[in-house]
Amino acid sequence: MLYYLYEYLTSQGIHIPGLGMLKYISFRAGIAVLFSLVIALVYGKRIINYLRAKQMGELVRDLGLDGQKQKEGTPTMGGLIIIIATIIPVLLFTRITNVYIVLLLVSMLWMGAIGFVDDYLKKVKKNKDGLSGKFKIVGQVGLGLIVGVTMYFHPDITVKRKYADAKVVNRNNVEQNFMPTEKITVSTVPFAKNNEFDYSGILFWMNDKDAHEWAWIVFIPIVIFIVTAVSNGANITDGIDGLAAGTSAIILLTLALFAYLSGNIIFADYLNIMFLPNMGETTIFAVAMVGAVIGFFWYNTYPAQVFMGDTGSLMLGGVIAVLAIILRKELLIPVLCGIFLIENVSVMLQVVVFKYRKRKYGLDYAQNNRFFRMSPLHHHYQKGGFHESKIVNRMIIIGVMLAIVCLITLKMR
Repeated sequence: MLYYLYEYLTSQGIHIPGLGMLKYISFRAGIAVLFSLVIALVYGKRIINYLRAKQMGELVRDLGLDGQKQKEGTPTMGGLIIIIATIIPVLLFTRITNVYIVLLLVSMLWMGAIGFVDDYLKKVKKNKDGLSGKFKIVGQVGLGLIVGVTMYFHPDITVKRKYADAKVVNRNNVEQNFMPTEKITVSTVPFAKNNEFDYSGILFWMNDKDAHEWAWIVFIPIVIFIVTAVSNGANITDGIDGLAAGTSAIILLTLALFAYLSGNIIFADYLNIMFLPNMGETTIFAVAMVGAVIGFFWYNTYPAQVFMGDTGSLMLGGVIAVLAIILRKELLIPVLCGIFLIENVSVMLQVVVFKYRKRKYGLDYAQNNRFFRMSPLHHHYQKGGFHESKIVNRMIIIGVMLAIVCLITLKMR
C-alpha cells in the first residue's frame, strides 16, 4: 500500500524526502523483515497468552521420550503468529496486485486455514485425530491445482531466457542479451550446463506446438505433487522444539535470494540465469516471512513456549513449495528441503520395513526389529539419547549446508 501511496504522490508532483526509497525492492525488503520480526516478537507473547487463556494446549501422546510429558498444555496454533507477522508488512510494502504476491497470500491463507481447522478440532472439539487425512490431501491438491493453473494460464507469469551467444556486457543494454518474453513451462535443472528443462519435453511423441499446448497435463499434476509432498514434509518435521521453524527460516532466506536475483535483469544476465519479470516483489514476501519465522522461533526454542501446530507447519510447507515453483527452482527442493525429505523418507521406510518384516517373520519380530528406533528421524535420535536441542542445532547446520549447495548451483554447472 505504501508503494502505491508513493506512486500517487509522485504523480501529483508531491515529493516527500525519503519516500522515494520505496521504489527500491531492497529497501522495502529490509523494512519488511524488520516489521515482521518486531510484530512477531512484540505481539507473539500476547498471542501465546491468549491461546493459553483459551486452553489451546497441546495434548501429548506418551511415546516414551524424555521430557515429553512436561510439554503437556503448551499452547499450540502458534502458526498464527507467523501468518499475522507476515501479512501486515506484505500488505504495507509490496505491490499487492502482483500475481505472485496474490498467489503466495492465497497459499498462506489456504494452508493456514486447513491447519487451523485441524488444530481447532483437536483442541476445542477434543477430537484427537483432528481433520481427516483425506480432507488434508484434498486441501493440498486444491492448492496445487490453483497454483498449477495460475502458473500455466496467467498472462503475467512469463520468463525471459538468455541467448546462448549473448555478448552485450553494457549494464544499460543487458536486455538485448535476453529472448523476447515467453509463456512456457520451463524450470531450472541444478548442476547442469544447459540447465533449463521444459515440461513439454515429456510429451516427446508430439510436435513442439502441440507439446507446448498440452504441457499442462504434465505440469499441473507435478505442481500438485510438490505442494502436497513439501507441506506434509514440513508437518512431519514439526516434532521437536524449533526444528521446523529453524530449518524453514533457512529455506525461505535462500528462496528470497533466488527471488531477488531472478527478478533483477542485471543479476540474471551476470549469473546467466532466467530473468523472471515481476518476480522481484516476492523477495519482500519471502524476507517478511523469514522475519516472522525467526520471531516465532524466539518463543519456540527449547523449552518451547508455543508450538506452531498444523496451522504453522502445513502453511510453511505449502508456501515454501509454491515459492520454489514460481521461482522455477522446484527441482532443487530435494536438496534445499533435504531435512523435510529425510524426515518424510524415514516415516515411509519405517512403515515399509515394518510391514515386510511382519509379513515375513511375524508381528513380534517386526515390533522388536524396527528400521528406526522411532520415526520420524528426529525421534530416532531422541531414543538414542540425544537431547532435542542438539538434534535441532545439528539439523539446522545441515540445513545451512544444503542451502549453500543450492546457492552454488547459480555458478557451478
